[in-house]
Amino acid sequence: MTFPIWLPATLLAGALQAWRTAVQRRMSRTLSVNAAGLVRYLYGLPVAAAMMLAYQFLIAPAAFPALGHWFVLFCALGGLAQIVATNLLLMAFGERNFVVGTAYSKTEAVQSAILSVVLLGDHLSVLTWLGIGFGVVGVMVLSTGGKRMGPGELLRSLGQPAARYGIASGFVFALTTIAIRRATMEVATADHIRAALIVLAATVALQTLMQGGYLAWRERDQVAKVFAEWRTAGQVGLMSSVASACWFTGFASAPVALVRIVGQVEVAFTMGFAHFYLGEKTARSEVAGLLLVAIGVVLALAGAW
Repeated sequence: MTFPIWLPATLLAGALQAWRTAVQRRMSRTLSVNAAGLVRYLYGLPVAAAMMLAYQFLIAPAAFPALGHWFVLFCALGGLAQIVATNLLLMAFGERNFVVGTAYSKTEAVQSAILSVVLLGDHLSVLTWLGIGFGVVGVMVLSTGGKRMGPGELLRSLGQPAARYGIASGFVFALTTIAIRRATMEVATADHIRAALIVLAATVALQTLMQGGYLAWRERDQVAKVFAEWRTAGQVGLMSSVASACWFTGFASAPVALVRIVGQVEVAFTMGFAHFYLGEKTARSEVAGLLLVAIGVVLALAGAW
């Protein structure tokens, strides 16, 4: 039986991430891809640090745990992979609508499952694999964007820029989860929340340095815009750090694949924000795809217990 905190943490992460991505997409209309990506780290760093310190010294006081030799490396690898994956996702948004761009990236669930089995030795039940299958089919239905497409046409659509960027984003996000899971294993504590918050603070600090340095080097004109958008950017940073804290808690306390499969409920939140916040229309096929994703999540949960 996995540690029970991962389930509510994953559901909350999905809701916050969908909300944050919707706000961030609005910002991408005035900022470059890299600048829109930086705001989540730059403005999220104070929040991440505050959550770690509050938990460490106020909520659950304890001696600061020892960190393994590979801690910084895995935090850096996970942080860099997340930067690349986020940029690819924003590029996918530029090719198709918000829901479809996110749908392509949700192939991350099956990619995470395969990588976690190969690299981490995780074991998944038959029901969990069946849930992954339903989730992938649901994502593919969502990716049609409301168009009626035969199997051949659907396969050909995978060669479109939105598909390439989205699927690549999902793969790199899958690598991110593996690196973050390994980073939490480098924290010498049985407290999953403590480990997650320590990894989060370190990772966001490294991401701020990496993407901030790149922006100052290659897109210096965007730096002033990042600070000028502080009101909206602050919302992105807050939601990003809290969502990441929930994701990292899930990765620390349950198999990566299971967390990512259940995390597909983000698609439901995404459709809601796309409709009510961004004003995008929802097609019947997207509702059908959502139902398939929901069935996949239920099967995955059934296979976990």
